[in-house]
Amino acid sequence: MDRNIIQALDLSTIRWDAQGLVPAIVQDVETKEVLMLAYMNEESLRRTLLERKACYYSRSRQSLWLKGETSGHFQEIVDIKFDCDKDTLLLTVKQIGMACHENYFSCFHYDLTNEGFKEIGEPEVRPELTLGRTLELLTEVIHSRNLERPEGAYTTYLFEKGIDKILKKVGEESAEVIIAAKNSDPDEIRCEVSDLFYHVLVMLEERGVSVEEVSRELLKRRK
Repeated sequence: MDRNIIQALDLSTIRWDAQGLVPAIVQDVETKEVLMLAYMNEESLRRTLLERKACYYSRSRQSLWLKGETSGHFQEIVDIKFDCDKDTLLLTVKQIGMACHENYFSCFHYDLTNEGFKEIGEPEVRPELTLGRTLELLTEVIHSRNLERPEGAYTTYLFEKGIDKILKKVGEESAEVIIAAKNSDPDEIRCEVSDLFYHVLVMLEERGVSVEEVSRELLKRRK
């Protein structure tokens, strides 16, 4: 956004508290993990919109703080929403490095057990994506390849060759998965299943069937 537009933006619909603050829940765009809870005032929110990096208000220091200014672990803004009561913000960010000052990816790395709070995860480790999220991200890339058709990309080659070529690859990869499974080689199975998943996603894109539709169909079969 332009600086003048941001400065003129009406933020009065947000229900600021008596100190002029609003809580901001922060979620990573790739892992979907909740990273932290912080607070914003109007100035920090406008700066966030302007710089596209998360800026918060420190209640202890009573000053603005740009997340990552000293550590380099910035939060690049993807989206900002507020809830139905208009008193809480939800920031979707691309987290650079770790979000927690204890050097964990998320501040929420303590699990409540019968013995009390137990630390989970490891410092300086970014959590792996779930298979579902990985497929979603890969689907986005395949869709963009279909729209843009960048020269030299294998996915572009498949789309330009058409459905017969794509189906041939699906068939070949299916056979290779069977062979890998018969060979009982975990590495081979992993690679061949990955190849099959990719070509099936290309086929779905070419035929106009979304992964969300497949997901709904699979959920109907869960018993």
